[in-house]
Amino acid sequence: MKTDAPAELEALRERIDAIDERIVRLLADRRKVVEDVVALKKARNMAVYHPAREEDLISRRRQQARASGLDPDFVEELYRAILRGSRVCQTRTMALKGLRPGAVALMVGGRGAMGRYFARCFSEAGYVARVLDRDDWPNVAKLCRGVDLAIIGVPIDQTAAVAQALGPHLPETAVLADITSIKARPLAAMMAAHPGPVLGLHPLFGPTPSSLDKQIIAATPGRHPDACAWVLDQFAAWGAVIVTASAEEHDTVMDIVQALRHFATFAFGSFLAGRRVDLARTLEFSSPIYRLELGMVGRLFAQDPGLYREIIFASPERRELLRDYARAMSENLSMVETGDKARFQAEFEKVAEWFGPFSDQAMRESTYIIDKLIERF
Repeated sequence: MKTDAPAELEALRERIDAIDERIVRLLADRRKVVEDVVALKKARNMAVYHPAREEDLISRRRQQARASGLDPDFVEELYRAILRGSRVCQTRTMALKGLRPGAVALMVGGRGAMGRYFARCFSEAGYVARVLDRDDWPNVAKLCRGVDLAIIGVPIDQTAAVAQALGPHLPETAVLADITSIKARPLAAMMAAHPGPVLGLHPLFGPTPSSLDKQIIAATPGRHPDACAWVLDQFAAWGAVIVTASAEEHDTVMDIVQALRHFATFAFGSFLAGRRVDLARTLEFSSPIYRLELGMVGRLFAQDPGLYREIIFASPERRELLRDYARAMSENLSMVETGDKARFQAEFEKVAEWFGPFSDQAMRESTYIIDKLIERF
């Protein structure tokens, strides 16, 4: 029996187009409701990101997908994209909302990349944003007059001296904060220099995000936390996730998260460069894992060496940790030198047991990243 397949195909395509149009209209309707949510959050100074609400929504959509015969992973990915778009929409709008409009925020080191970034955030939210940089110190008294918040954003090795020079000029009620990647010494220096509220901040991101949506800012209380609360509330209103820790805990964790990780990446890149490895050729043979790892190495060496120098060499404790790491590498190398496969397997199994349930999480997250990388390349 002969059928007009092209006509039937065209009719099916028209049905798909009509469904797609309805999907877009529904997304537009959802966006309008989101705008109502934004208005309510702005009125009540509520945070943009609500993790429990999002995860509950994702769980319900996955259940609905299964009941409808759809792949729940696909539906989850779709909704995470929708939620991400919703949060970005909210944070862009909330960025125009200042919890203390008209208050004065001073960025010390404000012509650096992070200084400019935060100065723009506060300015767009209705604050009076001032900048104090190298050439502005003759006017420090004038720039500090009436300041409600002063954020020090200079290299780690200069933070203590800058705090000492700045402190006498600040109003006693002003919040003094810093954004360095270590906290114990800068926090102590700020508390010695300024008798008022003191807060340690560490943004775990660079100056490139289009919004603060889900960006992590570590906060270490110093003095008068109640007087500092509005600063954290402002970042939360812009979509940031605030993680609070003591200065000592922060620095211990960052020794691993930043210093050790960056040093290991530096050593890998240095080794490849010393061997004059043909990177382009290796990528032709590469697995997604290798491409991902090489991408992180290349990312490191595409940035300011001074920044990573200060992070890696920030404290004696970090340097001792890196020595321990090098010693551990040397001990593991002895297995290779002796060809001790049994020892390698035993060590592998011991470490795998220590990682425990995180290994399953790591497999899920890395598989997601690898799949995205394959889609692109």
